[in-house]
Amino acid sequence: MSAPTPRPGILDIAPYKGGKSSADSAQRVIKLSSNEGALGPSPKAMEALRNTATRLHRYPDGGCDVLRHKLAEKYGLEFDQLICGNGSDELLTLLIRAYAGPGDEVLYSQHGFLMYPIATMGVGATPVTAPETNMTTDVDALLAAVTDKTKIVFVANPNNPTGTYISDAEMKRLRDGLREDIVLVVDAAYAEFMTGQEDYSAGEELVKAGNNTVMTRTFSKIYGLGGIRLGWCYAPPAIADVLQRLRNPFNVPLPTQEAGAAALDDDDFVNECVRHNAETLSWFRDEVNAISGLKAHPSYGNFVLVEFPAEEGKNADAANDFMMARGVIPRKIGAYGLPQMLRISIGTKEEMEICLQTIKDFVNA
Repeated sequence: MSAPTPRPGILDIAPYKGGKSSADSAQRVIKLSSNEGALGPSPKAMEALRNTATRLHRYPDGGCDVLRHKLAEKYGLEFDQLICGNGSDELLTLLIRAYAGPGDEVLYSQHGFLMYPIATMGVGATPVTAPETNMTTDVDALLAAVTDKTKIVFVANPNNPTGTYISDAEMKRLRDGLREDIVLVVDAAYAEFMTGQEDYSAGEELVKAGNNTVMTRTFSKIYGLGGIRLGWCYAPPAIADVLQRLRNPFNVPLPTQEAGAAALDDDDFVNECVRHNAETLSWFRDEVNAISGLKAHPSYGNFVLVEFPAEEGKNADAANDFMMARGVIPRKIGAYGLPQMLRISIGTKEEMEICLQTIKDFVNA
């Protein structure tokens, strides 16, 4: 008898691999591979988690009503247009399930988030990439790549792993250039780090202005809650209705909901995270750029791309191996088409000092 056969295309998917968490030979591990919160979780979220321990036998609120009301109040959004998910990854996947299938195309930029093609192939649709310009989303290239099969366009803004962004005006130009039946998804996972960029918007205005744009957000980055998996999106009423029908009944656990709601009140923590990230990222980039042969690219997230020479023994692969042996874990990003670079998350100042010295030791070895 033959074994069960998955749908066409499933076995062509390269499974997503998160950043490594361990280094075999190191006594101390400094994990800078997953863009996690440098200052740990929100203290108010931790307190809320502890307080849920006696109620873990209860099912969570299926609609995340308390959390959605707080999000609506904090950001000035409509309650009924908010959907919460098991990380923003779940919401991205639900959008693809809802609006794409065999014979359809899902479009994103050249160095876009790997979950876009994974989720696309999972429904039998075809992932399509458009070239970037200077590792930045190119609106004209995206528009040129649209076909009559295009159903969804994803733009991570700022983008992971490049750290670049496009302005609100450029995002609006993209929306205006797309057909009305194409869903534009603005993946704004790193929006909270975009301080001081007056030309930036996370996307809520475009959602409000029409019926074909969705903004996704996450608690994993600025709130340091990647371990409890919580994301949310703001969508036009018709799309929000579709997502509510597709999501699992209790997709966001009780502790996650309560931690997320508490984190929304932790403004002091958020402000400290933003300050730390801005100062430490700027310092780290300057220090790396002072090292001969290396380039730390501009970044508007909580990470930076460091470009290494192509020379054997001096390249990104060699740097990764050297750093791993010292217990400093960066992220290799060859899967994103950037094999000459390592993505390094911003950790504590002490961690970044150790990381910097490790890079210097590698270059001088």
